[in-house]
Amino acid sequence: MMKLEGKTALVTGGSRGIGAGIAKRLAKDGAKVAITYTRGTDAAAQVVAEIERAGGTAIAIQADAADAKAVQAAVEKTVATFNRLDILVNNAGTAIPKPFEEATLEEMDRVIDINLRGVFVATQAALKHLGEGGRIITIGSSVGERMATPGLVAYAATKGAVKMFTQGLAREVGSRGITVNNVQPGPIDTDLNPAAGDWASPQIANTALKRYGHADDIAAMVAFVAGPEASYITGANLTVDGGTNA
Repeated sequence: MMKLEGKTALVTGGSRGIGAGIAKRLAKDGAKVAITYTRGTDAAAQVVAEIERAGGTAIAIQADAADAKAVQAAVEKTVATFNRLDILVNNAGTAIPKPFEEATLEEMDRVIDINLRGVFVATQAALKHLGEGGRIITIGSSVGERMATPGLVAYAATKGAVKMFTQGLAREVGSRGITVNNVQPGPIDTDLNPAAGDWASPQIANTALKRYGHADDIAAMVAFVAGPEASYITGANLTVDGGTNA
């Protein structure tokens, strides 16, 4: 029996990169999976198709993480489709790399709305449905604990806030048997942060392993935290960063 068989997971921002990797891994472990996406209907459909070809079950729901009503509706649609919700993965996120002095108010609002407010909204909506054994997993960042990359000031601030949100919420919902954890990636090779990109060299230099990680590295940690073997892990900030913060 697969360790997540009979479970349902919602992965926000699951059409590409780390989110797509997480969705496919949770499905591989037996969960029925819903993913949200903002744009890129084809990419979302491709993730669903890959899961279905492998024998899994998945749906894609268009919902901008900055749109509270859309996020709430996505949670309700997941429950309506699969009759339950066991795992929420708050993966949707964005960064606008530039010196802080040059960032516009609109850019800062966008980063806050997706990376922090979106997490609040999705989690609050999901808590109405999560029961004993429920899992809330947020994808934070290694820069939420140690900031070594100029140009990510607002992004790092939101990820630091997610860290404390995780610890605080774990205290509130622990008595319900729900765990709350924060997985903190370092540099991961995705289309938003490619290993061959302009910002890659300093990030690689900061790692102990001298390389980028892959989406599967993060998906593996999420799958572990979502599973029964991690039932006594909560309020944790689990860093997967190739030694960036070592």
